[in-house]
Amino acid sequence: MGIIVDENTRVIVQGITGRQGRFHTELMLKYGTKIVAGVTPGKGGQSVHGVPVYDTITEAMEKSPADTSIVFVPAPFALDAVSEAILAGVKNVVVITEHVPVHDAIKMIALAKLKGARIIGPNTPGIITPGKCKVGIMPGSVFTPGNIGIVSRSGTLTYEIALNLTNAGLGQSTCIGIGGDPVVGLSFLDILELFREDEQTKAVVIIGEIGGDAEERAAEYIERTNYPKPVVAFIAGRSAPPGKRMGHAGAII
Repeated sequence: MGIIVDENTRVIVQGITGRQGRFHTELMLKYGTKIVAGVTPGKGGQSVHGVPVYDTITEAMEKSPADTSIVFVPAPFALDAVSEAILAGVKNVVVITEHVPVHDAIKMIALAKLKGARIIGPNTPGIITPGKCKVGIMPGSVFTPGNIGIVSRSGTLTYEIALNLTNAGLGQSTCIGIGGDPVVGLSFLDILELFREDEQTKAVVIIGEIGGDAEERAAEYIERTNYPKPVVAFIAGRSAPPGKRMGHAGAII
C-alpha cells in the first residue's frame, strides 16, 4: 500500500515550464507517475513532455482533476502557488522550493490545516512509493518496493540509506522527506502515524539532523504510544559548532 501516493495518484506540476519543473516532470513521467497537467501563468495552451499547461491551477483542476501537486516556483511566489492549489481542492502539496520565508510557510501550513490538506515541505526532496509513484526530485533508481518506511529531514541521506537498504535486500514502502526548513508541513509524528496504519510498512527508519527538537518529539511519541513497529533512527551530526552555519535552516533553531 504505502502512504499518501500510489499508482492512482494524479499530479499537477506547478512551475512546469521552468528549467527544474520541466526536467523533473520528464523524470517523474518516466518513473510512471501520472502527471495530468502543469501550471505556469501566461503559458496556458503549451505542453511539456506531452503534459498540457494551464494558466491557473483552478483551470487545471477543472480540465484534469488531481489530488496532488508539486511546486517548482521561486520562493517569493511559493505562498501564492500553494494557497491556490489548496483552495482549488488539491489535498497533497509537495513544496520542493527552498528559501521560502518563514512567515509564508506558516501561512500556507495554517491554510492547509483549515482546508484539510497536507503540505510536504518546503525544501523537500518529495515522496516516493517505489514502483508506483514518485512526486519529487529523488533518483528513483535507488529505491525498490518493500516494507520499510523512511521519513527524513535530509534528501541526500535518504538516497544513501535507501540504496543501502536496497542493496541489503530490504525494499521500501514509502520514502518521504519532510523538509529541512524551520517550519514544515507534515512532521515526523504525522508520518509515524500514517506508517502505523499502513499494512505494508513493517518497520520505520527515521533520518534526522542536529538542530531543533523534531527527533526528540518523535522519540517521545514512539515511547508514549508504545509504537507497534520497529523504528531505527539515525541523526547526522553531534553538535552545531559555535558560529558555524549549518546546511539546513532547521539546524539553527
